[in-house]
Amino acid sequence: MRCMISRRDLFRQAALGTGMLVLAGSRSARSYAANAKLNIALIGVGGRGKWYADVIPRQANVVAFCDVNESKAQAAMKDHPETPLFHDFRVMLDKQKEIDGVIVATPDHTHATAAAAAMMAGKHAFVEKPLCGCVHEARRLRELAEKHKVATQMGNQGSSGGQFRRGIELIEDGVLGDITEVYVWNSGGGADHKELPQGEQPVPPYLKWDLWLGPARERPFHAKWLAWPHWRDLGTGQIGMWGSHTNYLTFLALKVLDLWHAEPAAKPRIKVRAEVSGINRISFPRWEKVHFTIPARGNLPPYTHHWINGGAPGWKEKLAELIGPESDWPPPTEKEKGKEPRKPWSDFAGAMLLGSKGRLHSTGHNYTIDLLPARQFEGVDVSGPKRLTQSHGMPEPDWLRCARGDKWTAWSSFASTGPYMEMLLLVNIATQFDAELEYDPLEGRITNHPEADALLRRPYRPGWPL
Repeated sequence: MRCMISRRDLFRQAALGTGMLVLAGSRSARSYAANAKLNIALIGVGGRGKWYADVIPRQANVVAFCDVNESKAQAAMKDHPETPLFHDFRVMLDKQKEIDGVIVATPDHTHATAAAAAMMAGKHAFVEKPLCGCVHEARRLRELAEKHKVATQMGNQGSSGGQFRRGIELIEDGVLGDITEVYVWNSGGGADHKELPQGEQPVPPYLKWDLWLGPARERPFHAKWLAWPHWRDLGTGQIGMWGSHTNYLTFLALKVLDLWHAEPAAKPRIKVRAEVSGINRISFPRWEKVHFTIPARGNLPPYTHHWINGGAPGWKEKLAELIGPESDWPPPTEKEKGKEPRKPWSDFAGAMLLGSKGRLHSTGHNYTIDLLPARQFEGVDVSGPKRLTQSHGMPEPDWLRCARGDKWTAWSSFASTGPYMEMLLLVNIATQFDAELEYDPLEGRITNHPEADALLRRPYRPGWPL
């Protein structure tokens, strides 16, 4: 059975407080027995995809591999020599009719087209983070998931954690009071390349270069293009690589998703402006500070959401202020006493939500939380959810249960991660302009800057429909 996601369902589940859906299978041409193993195809089996090639066979029948890199494909298939290998996911979906769902773990620029092709063929879709490469793609994938009534999931693992879900409950219960400011940080920064790769190099014999490009503009091969996270037309920068993990607790707990379902008369607008090391239209800036102004959502007040990336000026001092004194943090446990002091936060990545009654810190994946000052919240249990659903601990089993038609919660379905990635990927628009942009989440457009609005969508080569 398929998992159905609709606007009506979204509001019906408001009692969960997150916009998350408890999904039950709807009518479809195919149904599955309880605990049946689904037929899953893996699109992209190198890098993160190799991990799926190792673990998914324990949970489902892997009936096809697809990768444009023959070398990586063969390494992943070593333990599955009988599984068919394809280089073009369009051919695979046309020939392998028994496929129930796909897991996409390719470079960012092909996430959306691979997931879209699968959903249009009636297949369930799991996409490694980030969901897609641009705002338009995020919106389109959400629409396709609803239209084709398939189970979907973005692979941001933190949302499967018990403390992630407990954090949402505590915020909804008002434990922190009114939250009016949020800081999310990552020290990675951008490559800030000043020129595109020049000239042409021989294509390695193991690589299907044209298929690697997929929907991206045609260009001669150069090895530097394979560092795709460095380039705006192929990657998504740190906001996609890490931001898709670290911002999600805030997005759900503060009900930012509600803006995508507001009444038109409300005219919700998300405002975003950026400070950068320098405007760079081909690569990502060395550092960036991006500031969102999020309007009120129901009874929740407006708040300011800061994304700080790449060691921006003044950030070290601001982080020290947010972290506060050592006395704000939980004391060492009995096991930790006598050992090197535990550092419960990371300079590399994290989030801090500032409320009128206290603050909440979460790590880079949003797996764990701390309520601060700790002495003020002594006795508050943060170990796991009390009302919201427990998890299998990872997002793949949740997705597989939804795909089977079980009544289960999809915490990173495209119903929520579509709008979420719309918001996050505005970062990559704002960093190209010295202006405050206003985004209409109902219409999916920037209302005050035509040049910025035009960048919400990437160009696509013929033959790669979305």
